[in-house]
Amino acid sequence: MVKEPVSSEENVQKTKKFELPHIYVILFTLTALAAIATYIIPAGQFERETVDDREVIIPGTFEYVTQSPVGILNFMTAIPRGVQETVIIIFGIMAIGAMFKILEKAGVISYIISFLIKNFGNKGMLIFPVVIVPLALFVSLTGNIESSLIFIPALLPLFLRLGYDRMAATGAILIATVVGFTVALTAPANLGTAQTIAELPLFSGIGYRAIVLAVMTTVGILFVMYYARKVKNDPSKSLISDNVDNNEFIEQSMVEGNPMNTRAMIATIVFVLLLGFMLFGIFQYNWYFIELAGFYIFTGIIIGFIAGMGPSKIAEAMNEGVKTILLGALIVGLARAISIMLEDGLIMDTVVNGLSMLVTLMPEWLVPVAMMVVQGIINFFIPSGSGQAAATMPIMIGVVDLADMTRQTSVLAFLYGDGLSNIFYPTSGYFMAALVIAKIKYTDWLKFIWPLLLLWYLIGAVTLVIAFFIEYGPF
Repeated sequence: MVKEPVSSEENVQKTKKFELPHIYVILFTLTALAAIATYIIPAGQFERETVDDREVIIPGTFEYVTQSPVGILNFMTAIPRGVQETVIIIFGIMAIGAMFKILEKAGVISYIISFLIKNFGNKGMLIFPVVIVPLALFVSLTGNIESSLIFIPALLPLFLRLGYDRMAATGAILIATVVGFTVALTAPANLGTAQTIAELPLFSGIGYRAIVLAVMTTVGILFVMYYARKVKNDPSKSLISDNVDNNEFIEQSMVEGNPMNTRAMIATIVFVLLLGFMLFGIFQYNWYFIELAGFYIFTGIIIGFIAGMGPSKIAEAMNEGVKTILLGALIVGLARAISIMLEDGLIMDTVVNGLSMLVTLMPEWLVPVAMMVVQGIINFFIPSGSGQAAATMPIMIGVVDLADMTRQTSVLAFLYGDGLSNIFYPTSGYFMAALVIAKIKYTDWLKFIWPLLLLWYLIGAVTLVIAFFIEYGPF
């Protein structure tokens, strides 16, 4: 029997690559799986106490309780409740979008890009350390990992105009923010909370962390520079698999007429000064999303007026900016719905208790590495630095005291576990929002970032073992 030839259309269908579902589908599926888990995993709870306005778990108080599986109503309301609990962050992200659209219309972004191209356009790869080092330091000092949502729309056009692809540009910014957050020097939310619970002097141990920060940042710079050079020499090696036109990002950063005018220059100078004021607010008064959201709106209005935009044009620009970033903002709320399911079903504490017990099965010198792994797993369910510290550090401190290792080492393990996973977990709202803004597929990003993550985790493991043997303390 003669076989009929296979049509070209059938060949295309057979060779068609798997497409990752929309991010909403991914997060909804994870929320559903978390709800199902409440019917399988035994419910349990720790007793808690309030320390410095934070609820902290009391070690050794875990006990199983009556199963409390999530009902249909709780499941239906998980996403709205996730949005409700993160509404401050969501509005802050929307305010970022509004501000940057005004900056684009005012010519500030074009002015900054033109200045950087003029000074670094002929210096090739120098743009990567110039961007990554200050940004990593900024996040390491403030803990403001969400600042990537500010810098991606601002700096993406610059990298594209210099001949690099969106992956290199987004990689530079996310690598800088995550390494700064992971190896925090003075970040109050994650480091400060963990050290307070561990009863360590605030921000102590900074010398050792500074060395690790320098090493990890250098590795990150070299990694993204290697990729950028490879793709610039041969664009076919780019890991971006979509057909998004990069010109739309470049055009968004340009305004009609000559951006290098006096108004744009004055607006740019004022914007830089206002950024300095923002840093003062973060360091001096612990500004977070409520204050920062107000700052973004306030800054946008001022810059708009300086650039000659009327009230209506400023309002229209804000509306455009919010529309542009709305998807990324809502993702934060959707991601929160996953942990809400675990909390509703009373299995969050069960997961934390089970993982902490695994740590005690390791040789003493491997305990900090095991802690890093466990904290990384927990970060999938509790994607909040301060929240995870409050939930897990009291338990980890008990493990540490039994393992004859310093509490400072356990804080370092917590930072690594909590931080590095922020740029590959789909439950990390800010990270997924960043990919949406840069229009990068999640699968493409994973192909790009996994070699660097392996290097970082290896460095983390080695520095934790060293910390164990040198008895890394509160110096």
